[in-house]
Amino acid sequence: MKKRKQILLDFEIDKLTNSIQNVQTGDSFLTDVSLINSADLKNTIKKTSWKFDWKFEFAQRDREVFKLTIRDNPSIIQGLISLQIHSDHVYMHLIESALFNIGKSKVYVGVPGNLVAYACKLSFQRGGEGYLSFLSKTKLIDHYTKTLGAMHIGNHLMVINTEGAKFLTDKYFQNF
Repeated sequence: MKKRKQILLDFEIDKLTNSIQNVQTGDSFLTDVSLINSADLKNTIKKTSWKFDWKFEFAQRDREVFKLTIRDNPSIIQGLISLQIHSDHVYMHLIESALFNIGKSKVYVGVPGNLVAYACKLSFQRGGEGYLSFLSKTKLIDHYTKTLGAMHIGNHLMVINTEGAKFLTDKYFQNF
């Protein structure tokens, strides 16, 4: 299996919502996060406007790739996240919103926050006490500190601790 260098993440938290929210109407929609399957991969290639190679992520045996969908519309992927489960935390390799959820003309806000909150929830469920780590581009370190409560550990390494993870999971998963 081919390896690639680690990617410095550059996602932006547009808004922390309690689900995802339509930009035009302000309506909130319940979401589901589930493992991606091989059929989903047809819609997550660069030709269909995805920036990252999700087929590569899906093929990595040490990672799990999850998709975010609206509960009543499970066929349209709103965002994707690639996670690696360690005994004491979860590591976020990649995160990406669908093209229609990026930029000034985005349809929904809250997609990245929802996915990061799910990663924290998974960390709680798998024994990592909510801890989530990831590598950030330098220009976004302050952004992640302010929006996610992440701590800058050194170099590009960011960590969300139990307290920050609890805040995010409570925001997105009230029944968690």
